[in-house]
Amino acid sequence: MKVQHDGRNVTVEVRADGAGVVSHAGSALVALIADKTGLTGALSDGLEGLRQRRSAHDPGRVLRDLAVMLADGGDCLADLGAVRDQDALFGVVASDSTAFRVIDRIACSPGLLDALATAHARAREHV
Repeated sequence: MKVQHDGRNVTVEVRADGAGVVSHAGSALVALIADKTGLTGALSDGLEGLRQRRSAHDPGRVLRDLAVMLADGGDCLADLGAVRDQDALFGVVASDSTAFRVIDRIACSPGLLDALATAHARAREHV
């Protein structure tokens, strides 16, 4: 069974033969929902000021990947590695240190917490 294309560079194919098994496949739905509802984009827009250079990781994607990690049962920043190891599902995932810097900058900037609330409200309205 082919899974509908979602903009990633790979096609996910669901098979029952066990070949090419990918763990955490259900977690990909969390990322897909965040993307399709506009939450990832809204977070990216709200945290635009955190991005210091064009090649840096998108803060909205970093937060999305952290949410996926938490939904998948992770309970510390190092558990982001489980998402990072599934690049066929999630694409490029930020390093632990990059994710920490994003969280730290948000925590130290009250205006950015408001931006997160606005992004959440924007995605809820879209849905």
